Amino acid sequence: MQAWFSQHRAALGSALRRLGASPLNTLLSLLVIGIALTLPGFGYVILDNLRDLGQSASGVQQISVFMQLEAGKKDVGEIESRLRQTASGKWRFVPKEEALKRMQASEGMAEIVASLPRNPLPDAFIVEPTNTDPQALEVLKKELSSWPKVAHVQLDSAWVKRFDAFLKLGKLALTLLAGLFAAGLVAVTFTTIRLQVMAQAAEIEVARMIGATDAFIRRPFYYFGALQGALGGLLAAGLVIGGLRLLAGPVADLAVLYGGSFALRVPAALEIGVLTSAGALLGWLGAQLSVSLSLRKFDHA
Repeated sequence: MQAWFSQHRAALGSALRRLGASPLNTLLSLLVIGIALTLPGFGYVILDNLRDLGQSASGVQQISVFMQLEAGKKDVGEIESRLRQTASGKWRFVPKEEALKRMQASEGMAEIVASLPRNPLPDAFIVEPTNTDPQALEVLKKELSSWPKVAHVQLDSAWVKRFDAFLKLGKLALTLLAGLFAAGLVAVTFTTIRLQVMAQAAEIEVARMIGATDAFIRRPFYYFGALQGALGGLLAAGLVIGGLRLLAGPVADLAVLYGGSFALRVPAALEIGVLTSAGALLGWLGAQLSVSLSLRKFDHA
């Protein structure tokens, strides 16, 4: 076991020396890898922020339940009891008197409300479901509509469905984009490792002649590819965070203009780790393909 650790430690040291041997080439490779990972990473974070914005937007998650005009306190109590049992999310009761006062406070409505012989507004409940999936909202709307003394249930399901469809389309486009850039990252690592193998062809031949195994020869290149990909992933995470920091101010100002508040969420430590691991995995894959093809040529030489 100690020998195994020693071999891997030596391979890691060799990979680090190769990274430091040509700083300019390493920097350019990391920039290419970082940019390739930045675009899908930035797209993922933006979609995640859009999802949060959609969930926090006023009215998007609300279902309005209007009671019949003749409904009494007993009927209202029945609806409250049913809402507690369903545990569908937060809800609040809006009595008809409160609704009339709000209407009266609206500009130009005071005289109209004063001329009414009686309050025409019903009691209502505002429900904010925890599950905002469009299908789940439709199911909840149908259930609420079937309750006694409920006259109408209002849900802007069309808006929710359009927003959900937009997010799904964005995820699909992002997945395709990530696949293309992942292939490009593998190609970059493949070319870099291939050039290194060709430059060290004589050393590899000598190592094979004295009994070095293919695993021993491959290992430093694998570490080099994985390290290069991981560093590129960290660079991508830094670029994503920097871009979000630059956008944070304008986005907050725009939200204020629309009477709300919204702050862009930067990637968490777990997401940074996933991006770094993805870069390392793709770098290792490119190195694996490159070294395998290169050593196969040595065998046929």
